[in-house]
Amino acid sequence: MKVRFLLIAMLLCSVSSAFAQLKLDVEGGLVFGTNYNKVRIPNIGGTTVNLAEDLTIDPKLFYRIRAGYLFGKRHNVSLLYAPLSVTYNGSFKQDVNFNNINFVAGQPVKVNYKFNSYRLTYRYDIVSRARWLVGLGLTAKIRDADVRFRNESQDTHFDNLGFVPLVNFYAAYKPSYHWSIILEGDALASKYGRAEDIFAGVAYQINNKVGIKLGYRVVEGGADVDDVYNFNWINYASAGLLFSL
Repeated sequence: MKVRFLLIAMLLCSVSSAFAQLKLDVEGGLVFGTNYNKVRIPNIGGTTVNLAEDLTIDPKLFYRIRAGYLFGKRHNVSLLYAPLSVTYNGSFKQDVNFNNINFVAGQPVKVNYKFNSYRLTYRYDIVSRARWLVGLGLTAKIRDADVRFRNESQDTHFDNLGFVPLVNFYAAYKPSYHWSIILEGDALASKYGRAEDIFAGVAYQINNKVGIKLGYRVVEGGADVDDVYNFNWINYASAGLLFSL
């Protein structure tokens, strides 16, 4: 009985090691601009401003970390930590009511914009071949956002913590062992808003354990609800390391 149990345990371990894999994606780069970042708080009574046009953005480095687990050859579970904060400086051409506080036109103002993201994703690889890998899944996202306006005399902020369901997708084409072309992201839209976080780029597999990637990432979307109106488009120049354990 003990021998049989040991044989079964050894078989399970061998199957697990053959069809399971830990993955780590460490990404970083530069936030090199925002096409728009429209804010109105409160949604009714606040002043609409486009931070990307009305103010200037400070260059900002970013990073994000994804830890994943592949099992059964096609099932993927991952956790993502993606902090983001940018700072705008300048002055508004009009008086701005933000969070029921008036910021006078022409006075220097600083805006700190935070949009941190925590995500749990499950993806199933529909196509898993030598050259193609295509998968679809679901992402549960926790959004931790905060917008802070301040000048010499006033300082106020509006924070928001919420849950957002997203559709996850992944597509990669491998013209050779070393090279891959990748398109991946999370996205979904509803009458209350939308969210897209999409990466397009290339990856180079150095060996069976380590790879590198380089590309462009865009985060776009926002919400139009009772308390807040905010839609943004943020551009990233992105590079990363890919580990398989």
